[in-house]
Amino acid sequence: MISKRPPLCIRVGPPCLPHPIMPLVTRNIEPRHVSRQTIPSNIRSELECVTNISLANIIRQLGSLSKYAEDVFGELFIQAGAFATRVNTLGERVDRLQVKVTQLDPKEEEVSLQAITTRKAFRSSLTQDQQLFTRPSLPVPVQDTYKTCNPPPPLNQLSQYRDDGKEALKFYTDPSYFFDLWKEKMLQDTKDIMKERRKHRREKKDNVNPRTLHPRKIKTRKDEWERLKMGKEFVVPKNEM
Repeated sequence: MISKRPPLCIRVGPPCLPHPIMPLVTRNIEPRHVSRQTIPSNIRSELECVTNISLANIIRQLGSLSKYAEDVFGELFIQAGAFATRVNTLGERVDRLQVKVTQLDPKEEEVSLQAITTRKAFRSSLTQDQQLFTRPSLPVPVQDTYKTCNPPPPLNQLSQYRDDGKEALKFYTDPSYFFDLWKEKMLQDTKDIMKERRKHRREKKDNVNPRTLHPRKIKTRKDEWERLKMGKEFVVPKNEM
């Protein structure tokens, strides 16, 4: 009886994500099954053959693991270098700002209002990151996995026969499905918020009691003449009125 060793399967990648996003393995160690091989018929010792095959596949797994380990540590090195550069830049900016603050004396240096208004507004020189989820931004192992996949069938050739104008390939695979679903959800949430605000304003306007409103009386020249007709000495002060 030949004893089979359990297969050595190692997967390095992110944890499984919740539904409906499909989990994606970033790095897959190959071969997955070290002993699942077909034994030739002219082998005298099957146990020795299985052992040799298993050892060879384990060595291949270790080589694949070392390759991905170098890739992981390379990414960590690049990220650490970028972080160190940002920290050094921030430290230099803090030092320059500290020197300017210590040299500034508001008692001696007077700034006119005209100089303040003519001075240009502050504008940051930092650029915002864009195109974060494009094809070139994928990690190298994911790109290698993507290249090994089979292309989708040419269903776009059937789009010209559809009456609704939709692409036939999107019924088979649609990469923008989750983005469109998220966009629709965000737009619906915005509409609900605006509807709730309008409803709140309408209720607040309906709950206003007209008896509590005291409109200010408009003063005219006739009222002023009535106050001055008996002479200035008989005019009642406004605060007493």
